Amino acid sequence: MPTRRSPARRPTMKDIARRAGVSESAVSFALNGRPGVSEATRARVRRVAEQLGWRPSTAARALSGEGAATVGFVLARPAHTLGVDSFFLQLVSGIQEVLAERHLGLLFQVAEDVADECAVYRRWWAEHRVDGVLVADPRAADPRPELLDELGLPAVVIGGAPDVRHPGLSTVWADDAGAMASVVDELTALGHRRIVHIAGLPDLAHTRRRIATLRAEAERRGLGEVRSVTTDYSDTEGAAVTRRVLGGSPPPTALIYDNDVMAVAGVAAAADLGFCVPQDVSVVSWEDSALCRMVTPRLSALSRDSAAFGRTAARELLALLDGAPARSVGVPVPRLTGRGSTGRAAPAGGRRVRE
Repeated sequence: MPTRRSPARRPTMKDIARRAGVSESAVSFALNGRPGVSEATRARVRRVAEQLGWRPSTAARALSGEGAATVGFVLARPAHTLGVDSFFLQLVSGIQEVLAERHLGLLFQVAEDVADECAVYRRWWAEHRVDGVLVADPRAADPRPELLDELGLPAVVIGGAPDVRHPGLSTVWADDAGAMASVVDELTALGHRRIVHIAGLPDLAHTRRRIATLRAEAERRGLGEVRSVTTDYSDTEGAAVTRRVLGGSPPPTALIYDNDVMAVAGVAAAADLGFCVPQDVSVVSWEDSALCRMVTPRLSALSRDSAAFGRTAARELLALLDGAPARSVGVPVPRLTGRGSTGRAAPAGGRRVRE
């Protein structure tokens, strides 16, 4: 492991006083809105504080040097996709279960993009808000590990690759490549050669791993009509892409969706077009959930214990906070649970379309 940098030093009231040319008590009066300094001095002190990036500590524990007793978790995803995403609901449940054992709080925030997420980390660090953070959705070119290393914030990357290591950051990873290979194995065994993967956000590292694995498996098996289409994970885009690919000629005989919400929306869109599942097109959901078991036919899905994923990530972060070295930890490979949405591929020209 490369050597971790020394944490960056937070600006203090003493730094502000030195830069502004006033006493520390004057800085305290100015920043806390108390009388005792002129308006000109107050304005100068606040201007210097802003230039230095100073923020007031919001936790008494942080003021006493004992830490914030809080862990941060930021998600840079479209907010409208999170309320129905079973994976993140279960993940947060597992995280909270472990944090509760140590009476630690979870500070959760949705960010507009990665740049906004980085700004949140800087603000939390400056304000002593959190003792460490959980980082989701690693990117191919990701600025967050270097920033967290610079700030000295302990962090665990959820869903990273086992061979990508950062000083001071632990990684909890799932074998997306192995899971995708198992889905292709099952579908090709059923005779499917035209497969479309309706994927998630294109810049996520795990989306890229799944796409690359599907492409490699297709090349290895000589499948010429296999491709991936990226989306924002929403039911709206899942349905729209389903209608588009099923409208092609010839249409795919199997669809792999990167989450359960898109898979359910895709089944409904296929039915609207007159496609029968699985007689005309087989469907596989990457995430298993109650949704997959409530539709007709019930959806074949990759099953994993998402709450356990969250518990593992939280335990690794607590280990870092206790002084343990950073490490990479794998979780079990998602297993394919076959249900009524997968069947043998229809023969060429043999699709049964309802009138």
